[in-house]
Amino acid sequence: TNSLIFYFIGPGDPTDEPCDAFMVEETERGFQCTVEVPSLLYKYIIGKKGETRKRLETETRTSISIPKPGMEGQIVITGQQRSGVISARTRIDVLVESFRKKQPFTHFLSFALNQPAIQEKFLQFKEEVLEKCSKDHGVNSSLFQNPAKLHLTIGTLVLLSEQETRKACELLQRSKEDFIDKNCWRPIPTVEVDGSDKLQLIADRLMEQFVTSGLMMKEWDRVKLHATIMNTLFRKDTNVEQQNNATTGKSSFKERETFDGRNILKIFENFYFGELQLNSVHLSQRFSTDSSGYYATSGQLTFS
Repeated sequence: TNSLIFYFIGPGDPTDEPCDAFMVEETERGFQCTVEVPSLLYKYIIGKKGETRKRLETETRTSISIPKPGMEGQIVITGQQRSGVISARTRIDVLVESFRKKQPFTHFLSFALNQPAIQEKFLQFKEEVLEKCSKDHGVNSSLFQNPAKLHLTIGTLVLLSEQETRKACELLQRSKEDFIDKNCWRPIPTVEVDGSDKLQLIADRLMEQFVTSGLMMKEWDRVKLHATIMNTLFRKDTNVEQQNNATTGKSSFKERETFDGRNILKIFENFYFGELQLNSVHLSQRFSTDSSGYYATSGQLTFS
């Protein structure tokens, strides 16, 4: 496993020998390598009372300099042997990747669906569901998405520093030049992709670009384009709660309580939400909204 490799491979082990993913410089005192790590992850490299860093330094015979907590900068690895510096860098990369996977996602790529016509149909859907299925277990207004936040999800990202967010924005802009065909955009149903599958292809290529850059984890072979309209997680959305419980000020259901959706699926299987022109991809912040109520945008790729 990664944890065994991390702690027990010696500094001269051939599995630590160079990969071209990073550069090791020769200096007057030996060898040096730098690595960009968000400050939020420093504590995992340092460890309790500095034990993780000390172990790394001892086992790889290197010195590891880490910026002070809260300060963004480069971690600098120095050592007498090139193999030791490579080993330390490789192990730090594994450690950072391991803990990054445990962080909740901070941003996501999406096609916004919060246009008035779609919002109106969504509210009609919500009204009809509550009218016909409110007696089903767990079904109430707190399950529904905020109409201002309707979107098609392409993929999620964990961006832990301003530098990583800038990198994601730059990659999004480069994507337009690399592979987007401006002529492929036309009105597309919000529930299903048009027969040409061009929207799916664009989403897949975007995902591939971000996975290759290391900013996104690959979960599926293809992007599963979807618009979430009901979820027990929405019970925790304070804006939704304020709208749904303006009278009582509290919800009648607990967070993440399950609901019975069988009748909803049966009755509303073919509900039509309308169609709209999709002309942009948003890099949105998960926990922040703009003046319209949609997720705050860190970056946007617009097709004219």
